[in-house]
Amino acid sequence: MTDEELIGLAARVRQNAYAPYSDFAVGAAVFCASGQVYTGCNIENSAFGAGICAERVAVYKAISNGEREFLKLAVISDREEFCYPCGICRQVLFEFSPDCVVLCCRNEKEYKKSRAYELLPDGFRL
Repeated sequence: MTDEELIGLAARVRQNAYAPYSDFAVGAAVFCASGQVYTGCNIENSAFGAGICAERVAVYKAISNGEREFLKLAVISDREEFCYPCGICRQVLFEFSPDCVVLCCRNEKEYKKSRAYELLPDGFRL
């Protein structure tokens, strides 16, 4: 799967985001070692702690389908800035696939590539 294809999937699922409080729609797509792709969008709730980021929706969907190795994840918002995973999402990626390539997108054409371990140096491990 090319970077551009994965980013396109993330951009499409972003349209499903439920973000009435922040007005910050985010989409994510994760490409797994099995060849499968899982997508997710952010989902907010009036009880703020009940909300979840797009990246974790995509990764948790993958995990619930038996995936454990993530090769690449794209994340894109509806803003003009580059979109980076939050700290919790970085930790989740680090837990399962520290070498996962993370595509932090400004739009469907401009993005920065990092590895999960680069986004979370000295990530937590038990």
